[in-house]
Amino acid sequence: MLKDITLGQYFPGNSLAHRLDPRTKILLTVLYIVILFCAQGFVSYALVAGLLIIGVKVSGVAPKALVRGLKPILFIICFTAVLNLFYTPGEILASFWIFKITKEGVFTAFFMVLRITMLIMGTFLLTYTTSPISLTDGLETLLAPLKKIKVPVHELSMIMSIALRFIPTLIEETDKIMSAQKARGADFESGSIFQRAKALVPILVPLFISAFRRADELAIAMECRCYHGDAGRTKLHVLHYQPRDYLVLLAYGAILVGVLGRFGL
Repeated sequence: MLKDITLGQYFPGNSLAHRLDPRTKILLTVLYIVILFCAQGFVSYALVAGLLIIGVKVSGVAPKALVRGLKPILFIICFTAVLNLFYTPGEILASFWIFKITKEGVFTAFFMVLRITMLIMGTFLLTYTTSPISLTDGLETLLAPLKKIKVPVHELSMIMSIALRFIPTLIEETDKIMSAQKARGADFESGSIFQRAKALVPILVPLFISAFRRADELAIAMECRCYHGDAGRTKLHVLHYQPRDYLVLLAYGAILVGVLGRFGL
């Protein structure tokens, strides 16, 4: 299960998606989410699905990597579908005991599963095709106007990128600790939920120790390189928009206007 968590991973490549400006990809992700939440009905969801398919093709990321990333949240998706299926009022199709399946509930559950699935896949494409450094530069540039009201934009962007960068590292560390504990006879899969939760204690303690040690080593490394925050810093690679960035943003903007106009929003 741990190996299925792909959040924060970056897959190097030379595709069009990789070459896009990180600011463009962040804005595209935001527009994609807005379009997805404004979508209603089969036509709109088919349009969003088409955008996702195009994004996957352009990025060169294997579709199985996106599907594998859905496994850790499969329970949430199923739970959401069940709640919408049985608790949406409308025309009753079937009923048993206190549960009622309605026509509206079937459509709501179906569209909700589609929405969550496409939301996760679409946002994963951002981290799959953007390195943590580029993501930091893009966020800092987009949030630069907030510096005028004393918001620590650089520090916030750095924290977010470091957190994303260390998610795969912590997952790998957790897998190693679990393998070591299993070799010593630990059992994480049998017993009641309380017994399994108690069995996680031997994992959490060394994991926290390892995380704090890595954080201390990172702080020392940054101090040795004379890192003092945003003051007086320059960038090795200055971000510049290319014609392809404007074209993609215009295309997404046109799609958003079309979706909003379709429902009179």
